[in-house]
Amino acid sequence: MFPFVIAGGGIAGLRAALELAEHAPVIVLAKSGLEDSATRQAQGGIAVAWGDDDTLELHEQDTLAAGAGLCDPGAVRVLVSEGPARVRELVAWGAQFDRQPLTHSLARGREAAHSRARILHAQGDATGREIARVLETRARAHANIRILAPAGLTRIWLGPRPQQWGCLGIIWRDGAGREHAQPARAVLLATGGLGQLFAATTNPAMATGDGPVLAHAAGAALADLEFVQFHPTVLALPGAPPFLLSEALRGEGAQLVNRAGQRFLEGIPGGELAARDVVARAIAQELACSGEAAVYLDLTHLSRTFLARRFPAIYAACQGWGLALERDRIPVRPAAHYAMGGIRTDWNGQTNVVGLYAAGEAACSGVHGANRLASNSLLEGLVFGYRSARAMARCEPIPVAAAPPDVLHAAAGRHETAEWQVQHLQYQLALLRTRMAQAASVLRDGAMMRQTLEWIQSQPRHVIAPAAAGREWNSLRPLAEWVLRAALHRCESRGAHWRADCPHLDTQLNQRHTVMDAQGEIQFESFQPLLSASA
Repeated sequence: MFPFVIAGGGIAGLRAALELAEHAPVIVLAKSGLEDSATRQAQGGIAVAWGDDDTLELHEQDTLAAGAGLCDPGAVRVLVSEGPARVRELVAWGAQFDRQPLTHSLARGREAAHSRARILHAQGDATGREIARVLETRARAHANIRILAPAGLTRIWLGPRPQQWGCLGIIWRDGAGREHAQPARAVLLATGGLGQLFAATTNPAMATGDGPVLAHAAGAALADLEFVQFHPTVLALPGAPPFLLSEALRGEGAQLVNRAGQRFLEGIPGGELAARDVVARAIAQELACSGEAAVYLDLTHLSRTFLARRFPAIYAACQGWGLALERDRIPVRPAAHYAMGGIRTDWNGQTNVVGLYAAGEAACSGVHGANRLASNSLLEGLVFGYRSARAMARCEPIPVAAAPPDVLHAAAGRHETAEWQVQHLQYQLALLRTRMAQAASVLRDGAMMRQTLEWIQSQPRHVIAPAAAGREWNSLRPLAEWVLRAALHRCESRGAHWRADCPHLDTQLNQRHTVMDAQGEIQFESFQPLLSASA
């Protein structure tokens, strides 16, 4: 029996693997290892309607409001209604979420744009790491799950299925550069985001958007690529990496101030707890006006004891850079954080390519709309990873002949790459990221985007090089073009997409998604036709 194949070892991929392993063997490809995932880096927590003062309806309303008229209501209802069951599974499997000291009930934090305290967290600010620990432990112990790492997805294997053309498996590359063909009953792309498209990002190094690029090459539609969320508060210290400072800090009372100590968000509804796009845009505008390199997160009114206990990882990281949360204002600025767009799917993770599925940040089901509500990403991975697996389990095994002659080859050494070529690619990648940070960041302008798009289109779309820089270029170069084309197509400002030349929201574009088909044509569409088979 052919196995199922999952590309990606984060929360969506592993939750899907655990479900599929009850039906057939599962192969999980981890690009650089399970430890290198956005899931592990998640600090704030997982949003779920849990307490007596919360309801599914309130969580749904908050998610729809943050999505700025672009969330698919059905997908949101699936997320919030199925979320509690998936979280209860984690608890039953041994996830150690933080608890109240007296009642021992699960502790719940508050984050931006949530009307209730509904964020479950673990070890203060290490929620993703704890969830990953539980899922990885179960996956490694399951006899039907095989984890391959490092293992990079090279392309989707297409061919005739009964009465239709579809996905027959994948081609993947091992650590030595050799390529292998793996037939599969169905393939799930859970490859994460595209944050490495920008000069500053909170994403891990593996987040180069491989899933959407390879899915599109296989004929899958992409959607909403213009909507990239920039986290408002990322450490902006010379010499330090763009370390994320969780939104939960502001949920516990942290304030945003400029160099003069003024709270520049006071006149904005919600203040520091407004939606992420609102806060990121306010910071970007403050920096544009002041010419400063950063604004500041001020927690100096909170005690050292509380901060070190509630945010141990953040406290220790700042301490390592000579900063004390209770003493120093922490310099921050926005950085690329999350892609709302991706591979277009229905509520079961199915793409328009038979046998090919997507879940997690690589997918776009419409659940996040124009701006993801804080801490909904881990919940999305659990819910839609599980749903994708249930749908994949219904796929019939497909008899596949031997791999085509051109599939298997030893890639290592096939193409000699001189050192100067690698250095040139690395320079081009840095230039691409810098230009995208200037043209497609928090504040956008049509003229700048068109100028950047022209430069990108003048660059080679594909390079033949086994070096990592070459593989990154082959993903990031087309993604940069698609993000800019989608952003130019949407002549309005909505959620994470704000254009100075189109500063107003166009209500006629409510529920109208930018969809790019297999031929690269972009047009506005409703998600309803694709979702008709999703129960």
